[in-house]
Amino acid sequence: MLQSMTGFGKATGSFEGKKVSVEIRALNSKTMDLSIRCPSVYRPIEANIRKVAQTEMERGKVDVNINIEESGDAKSVAVNRSLVKAYYEDLKSVNEEICEKSQDYLSMIMRLPDVMVSEKEELNDDETTFMTNLTKEACDKLNGFRSQEGEALIIEFTERIEDIRRLMIEIEPFEPMRVAAVRERMQKQLDEIENGQYDPHRLEQELIFYVEKFDIAEEKMRLTNHLDYFLETMKMKSTGRKLGFITQEIGREINTLGSKSNQADMQKKVVEMKDNLEKIKEQVLNTL
Repeated sequence: MLQSMTGFGKATGSFEGKKVSVEIRALNSKTMDLSIRCPSVYRPIEANIRKVAQTEMERGKVDVNINIEESGDAKSVAVNRSLVKAYYEDLKSVNEEICEKSQDYLSMIMRLPDVMVSEKEELNDDETTFMTNLTKEACDKLNGFRSQEGEALIIEFTERIEDIRRLMIEIEPFEPMRVAAVRERMQKQLDEIENGQYDPHRLEQELIFYVEKFDIAEEKMRLTNHLDYFLETMKMKSTGRKLGFITQEIGREINTLGSKSNQADMQKKVVEMKDNLEKIKEQVLNTL
């Protein structure tokens, strides 16, 4: 089923006093452009998270944000007691040597380097599995969003493809007018010749040349095939690139129709075809 390339997914969970959330946003991109922002504690398993995201989302500009909200009883920092004592003894000794009045050493010490230290957390297999599953859950929600957007794309693509098909049929009544207009113009010019003598067989040969030049039967047949192929392809999964190639082929046939039209009403229909095709191309860029 067709999917949009844009989407958003969020999953939350708790593990040993930590509330963790994984948010994933995706935009259109020709390749997989993945960016991950996570707390330092999860840096060792960033490769696991990256692998899950790449597997589940195939391509797009994807941003993964992981946040941790500590519970009230969680402890992430501690006081380096031995260092505080060493600072205190040094400051007190210096103060006594220079005979200064007593100072509030503790407030000074707490601003010194390395007094507050982070407690290093070690990741175990259970937490690694928890984060992998949480990332996959966020990816699943994002892909669900993409599928909903894809259903809207299918409706729009179908309507515009059928509009192009309808316009192609509507140009048929104007096709015979082109040769008749050429015959009339050539006849008028020949009648203006002074002696009025000309070879009628040569006139018919010239008209046959224009009939072949204006013939668009092959273009209409190829365009019909491309339109059918587009509708078939969009029912498959991950065909955004392929749809882009098909639109290029559709565009070639429409351009050829325009160059062979040589009739105002036909050219108006061709312009409407091009307008529909451009709108399709814009949305194909956002199709996975």
